[in-house]
Amino acid sequence: MKKDEAPRSQPLKAANDNPAALAPAAVDAALTRIAEAIGRHIAREHVRARKAANDNDLP
Repeated sequence: MKKDEAPRSQPLKAANDNPAALAPAAVDAALTRIAEAIGRHIAREHVRARKAANDNDLP
């Protein structure tokens, strides 16, 4: 054994020890929420850009 190696009392675990499979319905629901949020963000950007282009209107 090398100097920098300490004896292990427990076996190593993988860092990605999450469950192997997720429910497809849960994944679809999460992806739908993400897509909706991205769509709202893009829509807001377009509305702001349009208002900035028409800033010479009377209040």
